[in-house]
Amino acid sequence: MELPPAPEGEAIVWDHRSTGLSLRRHPLALLRPQLQARRLSTAAELAHAPDRRLVRHAGLVTLRQQPETAGGVMFVTLEDETGVVQAIVWRSLRERYRRALMQSRLLAVHGVWQREGEVCSLIAGHLEDLTPLLGSLAVSSRDFR
Repeated sequence: MELPPAPEGEAIVWDHRSTGLSLRRHPLALLRPQLQARRLSTAAELAHAPDRRLVRHAGLVTLRQQPETAGGVMFVTLEDETGVVQAIVWRSLRERYRRALMQSRLLAVHGVWQREGEVCSLIAGHLEDLTPLLGSLAVSSRDFR
């Protein structure tokens, strides 16, 4: 007797749990309807956003950096199924949203899209921890000081 295949979301969770990655669809592809309902743009959509546009984005936190030379600024790399977005979190905002910033695996950032030539960043104005949407999916970030 052959067992039926696991649902895609469950298989992705198992992949991440055993290897830290999956060759299946990106986890956020499965959550995209919920993220769209919250009006959260994809990285691909933001790539075409004009300078100084108010935007909302959510991604898996893959990297947090707070270089000593950055004066308390933290740089956060967010990944979704379409690419990556670099978020900049100023010191005052970092303290206000410390828990969400430091503990979330899925982070929503509302802020201003900054475009300088080919370099784009999301200047954070509000942070929201959306980790509960991931269920038991285990993802981790690399954090540097």
